[in-house]
Amino acid sequence: MTQVQAAGSRGARARRPIELMAVGDVAEDLFVRLDDGVARAGAGRRELVLPLGAKVPVGVPVLVPAGGNAANVAVAAARLGLSAALVSYVGGDAAGREVLAGLHHEGVDTRFCRVEPDAATNRNVVLWCSEDRTILVHHETYEYHWPHLRPAEVPRWLYVTSVGAGALDYHDQLADWLEGEPAVRLAFQPGTFQIAAGASRLARLYKRAEVVICNRDEAAVIGGGARDDVASLLEGLRRLGARIAVVTDGQAGAHASDDERRLFVPAFATDEPPLERTGAGDAFAATLVSGLAKGLCLEEALSQAPVNAANVVAHLGAQAGLLDDVELRRRLRRAPGSYVVSEA
Repeated sequence: MTQVQAAGSRGARARRPIELMAVGDVAEDLFVRLDDGVARAGAGRRELVLPLGAKVPVGVPVLVPAGGNAANVAVAAARLGLSAALVSYVGGDAAGREVLAGLHHEGVDTRFCRVEPDAATNRNVVLWCSEDRTILVHHETYEYHWPHLRPAEVPRWLYVTSVGAGALDYHDQLADWLEGEPAVRLAFQPGTFQIAAGASRLARLYKRAEVVICNRDEAAVIGGGARDDVASLLEGLRRLGARIAVVTDGQAGAHASDDERRLFVPAFATDEPPLERTGAGDAFAATLVSGLAKGLCLEEALSQAPVNAANVVAHLGAQAGLLDDVELRRRLRRAPGSYVVSEA
């Protein structure tokens, strides 16, 4: 296993202190466009229905490198002007090199990404139908180890998100390290395997978190509470220890709660119709945490998050539509008067 250090001009001059360090798996995303007719009404949601054994026509596949929650978060933070780094693993293949090159191009510090020469890089298949998608996820097995960070490399914020199965010891290492770094603020956006592990198994991370962000369905699993009762979902997350709990609900907006109050922000309306929704949740969460990292209050950070998410869904992939800070603030200034963060 070798450590990859970002090349180019960043290595030639003193680096800025790391403001946000994302932790999680990265992947190449292969988008496959399906005919709208394969989506049908199911039990409570639309379902994809494909005839077994048939040849199904699809659109031209599009390969998007450097996907995955952690990469999306790091790129979003970098575009918003933060000094962003990523801790992740890739294989010693062409896909791994493309992932690292894409992140470097975005200004993400890849010093803490490791290449496992005998492993493959994660690849996801995104079945894209109308503006929605179903993602077929595959996580390779890596030898996860938390890196030794020198004092100058310790970030102000650590953002932990989706990691593959079999990485529970890795989370223990993270929790141990955080105990020795009380000044580091933790944002936790749990992924599939982290949610499946259960809140009790990852109790140290939930208790240490400044912010926990998840969607309505995930919140019901993680902290309990009725799916249709947002107040109970937020309280369930806060009981685990998080100072700020955030529950997203797609086009129905998002809810947040801290020690003082409960807030609601609607979805941000745009003139552009959605193209596909991959990465909307990551854009929302990364923008909110980036705002907090810049010193914004929860209400201000919450107001910015849907603006970025709305632009992401107007583009293909999770990163093409991510805004920089200037454009995000310009759109927020032009928001209709009905777009306000309100107290529940």
